[in-house]
Amino acid sequence: MRVAANGLEFEVEIDEPAPATLREGVEPASVLLIMGLGMQLIAWPEALVSALTGAGYRVIRFDNRDIGLSSHTPGKAPNLALMTIKYRLGVNIRTAYTLRHMVDDTAGVLDALGVTRCHVVGVSMGGMIAQGLASRYPDRVQSLVSIMSTTGARHLPKATSKASFAFIARPRSRERDVVVEHLAKVMRVIGSPKYPTPLPELRERIGAAYDRAYYPAGMIKQLAAIVASGDRTDEVRAIKAPTLVIHGRDDPLVPVQNGEETARRIPGSEIVTIIGMGHDFGPLPQITQKVLAFLAKHAGKTASA
Repeated sequence: MRVAANGLEFEVEIDEPAPATLREGVEPASVLLIMGLGMQLIAWPEALVSALTGAGYRVIRFDNRDIGLSSHTPGKAPNLALMTIKYRLGVNIRTAYTLRHMVDDTAGVLDALGVTRCHVVGVSMGGMIAQGLASRYPDRVQSLVSIMSTTGARHLPKATSKASFAFIARPRSRERDVVVEHLAKVMRVIGSPKYPTPLPELRERIGAAYDRAYYPAGMIKQLAAIVASGDRTDEVRAIKAPTLVIHGRDDPLVPVQNGEETARRIPGSEIVTIIGMGHDFGPLPQITQKVLAFLAKHAGKTASA
């Protein structure tokens, strides 16, 4: 389904809780999943979604702006190489939008769906958006789970050289097979060394995303929004919602110190670091178990119109 929010249109998928978990007269709690940079809503592992619905949650997923089936913003994508140089030199980068606009997108999607309060789980860039939602719209967030994300503080360790080069490299062409192989190589570089995704499975996932919607400029626009948003420490330290931070100890793209800093800045937050986890859902059973236990602990009262 598509909903209008913040002047754009967003593709949304809602997975209802398992019938056996429903209680008459009791509205099921909603869990909003916010995906990361350049990734579509289908990137959320189906096993995680099924575990959440099986536990009685209504699961909401959506494509962020400039990705998947949601609106593409006007204008060309910025020059990636030039933007990278400016960022490393500390030069301000002017962009069409920032993470704050994407936070407002998210609040607008909830408004369009009539959801007044929910649990929020964000991964990577989605974790940054989730942090912003919890900070700017505290009454909307029952609990927060921030996975492999960061506060954006400049002193924190950056991606390894290998991960950086892999991430900014472009495929030789836009042909499906070329793009799939290129992105599979990228994912193997930034993924979990202890929990590697089998290559055929990786290719299948990437191919499905390509077939659904391929818009590489969108990822660059989103990356520009991250870079232009800079250090969000003040925003993060204002978060009051119960928070769980999950991060891989072997993340080459967003090193584990970024997750540790996030937890340090949010009063009363919990942190789980996983050995052998990179910048993906490699140890999915462990992640799922931690998320379910945290949500159950902070069930409280959620509401939707």
